[in-house]
Amino acid sequence: MGEWVHLTAADGHGFEAYRSTPPQESLGAIVVVQEIFGVNSHIRSVTDRFAAAGYTALAPAYFDRIEPRVELDYDPEGVARGRSLKAEVGYEQAMLDTGAAVARLISETHKVAVVGYCWGGDLAWLAASELPIAAAVAYYGGGIVNLLDRKPHAPLMLHFGETDQAIPLESVGKIAEAVPKVPLHLYPAGHGFNCDQRASYHQASADLAFERSLEFLRRHLH
Repeated sequence: MGEWVHLTAADGHGFEAYRSTPPQESLGAIVVVQEIFGVNSHIRSVTDRFAAAGYTALAPAYFDRIEPRVELDYDPEGVARGRSLKAEVGYEQAMLDTGAAVARLISETHKVAVVGYCWGGDLAWLAASELPIAAAVAYYGGGIVNLLDRKPHAPLMLHFGETDQAIPLESVGKIAEAVPKVPLHLYPAGHGFNCDQRASYHQASADLAFERSLEFLRRHLH
């Protein structure tokens, strides 16, 4: 369903993004923001799933700034490499790439949302604060608690796991307190519960979060 396309960020950096197009007329567009594991088979499948639901979906390869076509496994080596790459790219450069993806989709007359997972959840929060988007959805963004000075202006939905060892419930509470009008959903699951390639995958929570996200996106993108 998908193909690789080329984008250029505002600082001149050229990079790839995985694009998936719906079989019928698009209902809007979604920038799918990766975890720390690159645009791997899981993120491509998420992108395809949004396309199957009717949306043009685009997943930027943020790690292209360091190394092209990074795809990491969900093992200790993948985690260590992903954390290193994430730190090297940083929020500022990642947001330049997010902005390029948003601009490409807006140029095609789409309303655009950003949906991010893990590190991508942090970037979805920043996108809701900084970019001209219609909505954002953040899944288990562990760094959001450190970004509470950046106030989202776009409609936002948040998903967290109750047993997420990487994101204490205390942090989730701080986020909820900072944005009391933002829908924040807790699930009986751990970190990465949406990813069917992880041991922490929790299908019931993943399915419910996806349905809630689709309803939210329908409201703001159509």
